[in-house]
Amino acid sequence: MRLCIRFLFSSLLLTLLAWSSGIIAEGLGLSDYDRSRWHPIHYKPVIDNAIDEQCLSCHRDILDRKVLDQSPAGVKSSEVMAWYQTLTTYEGEQETFHRRHLATSLAKELMDLKCNTCHQGNDLREEATIPPDHSNRDTTLRKSVNPEICLMCHGANPYKRMGLPKPWVESREMFQGDCLLCHAHIRTVRHQVIFLKADAIEEAAKKDPDVCYGCHGGRQWYRISYPYPRHAWRGMSNVIPDWAKDRPTESEARFQIKSKQAAK
Repeated sequence: MRLCIRFLFSSLLLTLLAWSSGIIAEGLGLSDYDRSRWHPIHYKPVIDNAIDEQCLSCHRDILDRKVLDQSPAGVKSSEVMAWYQTLTTYEGEQETFHRRHLATSLAKELMDLKCNTCHQGNDLREEATIPPDHSNRDTTLRKSVNPEICLMCHGANPYKRMGLPKPWVESREMFQGDCLLCHAHIRTVRHQVIFLKADAIEEAAKKDPDVCYGCHGGRQWYRISYPYPRHAWRGMSNVIPDWAKDRPTESEARFQIKSKQAAK
């Protein structure tokens, strides 16, 4: 019921804001593109409560796009393996960036990413060129993303900090290829954020360790690892290692599960 009321309220607010911005845009003689560009849903605070259906009503093409059957160089996608296909957790043909995060079987099973998980909007007034360029050719892409969001799932595997002698791909045999051999007792409070399905991840990891490694080094985009919050777990030592002394003990507020926030 609360979700329904919240959705209705958000829709009403967006309608009112869009209507008022439309009047202003019309008065300024702006084009439909400019009117869309300055729509309140692209900025705070409205974007914080935007739902995917609202975003996809204009940006549906990101899920409709398909990978090219053949690259401009003549390489067929069916005959090569993309970097994200190298682990056992990926199934099916090559997919586009947004579909891999929203629509593939792995994304639906383990993730609950939303458009505004990554896209938090920004103020175009802070990104306008000086002097103004009315052709818009040099305006910074408005759908900017904080790279730390990507880093959370695509950072390097901190094998030295974990006490491994070598990177996981070279050390895994020593641990029977099973991350949970250690992590069944260490850092057991994990994945408790709104954009992941924690229980599903834990169950999938019992069957295939690439589920863990896929996000923790296996699909690495960055040379550094993400400084995850160090949530306390049962049996946790009172001695904090040097590398963890500046770590937060909770996830970022907007990623925290609401029921846990209410319990505080």
